Amino acid sequence: MNYRVATITLNPAYDLLGFCPKVELGDVNLVQTNALLPAGKGINVAKVLSDLDVKLTLGGFLGKENRDGFNLLFNSLNVEDKFQTVEGRTRINVKLTEENSEVTDLNFSGFTITEQDWQSFVTDSLEWLKDFDMIAISGSLPAGVSLDKFTKWMEQVKTICPKVVFDSSRDALVAGLKAKPWLIKPNDKELEMFVGRKLSTLAEIKVAAMELIDEGIENVVISLGSKGALWVTKHEAWLAKPPKCQVVSTVGAGDSMVGGLMYGLMTNQSIKDTLVFASSVAALSVGQAGVGIADRQAVTNMLDKIEIIAG
Repeated sequence: MNYRVATITLNPAYDLLGFCPKVELGDVNLVQTNALLPAGKGINVAKVLSDLDVKLTLGGFLGKENRDGFNLLFNSLNVEDKFQTVEGRTRINVKLTEENSEVTDLNFSGFTITEQDWQSFVTDSLEWLKDFDMIAISGSLPAGVSLDKFTKWMEQVKTICPKVVFDSSRDALVAGLKAKPWLIKPNDKELEMFVGRKLSTLAEIKVAAMELIDEGIENVVISLGSKGALWVTKHEAWLAKPPKCQVVSTVGAGDSMVGGLMYGLMTNQSIKDTLVFASSVAALSVGQAGVGIADRQAVTNMLDKIEIIAG
């Protein structure tokens, strides 16, 4: 495939994944360790796309003190590494899954980006990103990066590559949406936060999505957890519902969906078929610790199990 794809992860992390039947606050919890993985939302997206045989370039920031795990991952994925190394350590995120599938995140702090770090990144990234057809910008912002500067950088990226896929949360989500990215994938709670009101029904969620589309965002995909995902454009809307799945970990399920969305779009599938494919990838991801597609045939087998209806 000659389609040129990049993912940007400004605030990656080592994800320590564990299982604990029930987290008891203020007490000793015995945790079954599932994995310690170099990760971050854009890196997770890249894992999925790499398993689908897409050639990738990855960028963002990594701490100098503990870069080795990421170097090994990038070599195994056979991706081009454009990450900028900065002083300090890349953070560690602890993610505990309970028997009821609830996930508790303990996100530790990592490196801090200096003004010089940021200016160097902006200059370099705007140069090498000129070569790409689609760019995913995912995740939170590290300490030291202002929201206004992030918005401005995203606007500059969009001028050199109009197909920007954006997935973030909280303040970074608000800042990124100001740049009017081509496709966004908030979950229902993040959409509620952005529009500033409770969204109790599918109809209310669709109305909120249309508000974003009216502001210039072409594709709004809302993940609804076990209820599926809704894709809204100016001209159509589709709701995909996955079958009931055995849940090992929901960590990375949203990133898996983003990878599936990008793959469907770059292979010229319809919006309907792309949502089915992405939902299949996401449904399979919850049955494993870590992100990626271990079995392409399993994805194919899952396609017929996804219920797809006009939204």
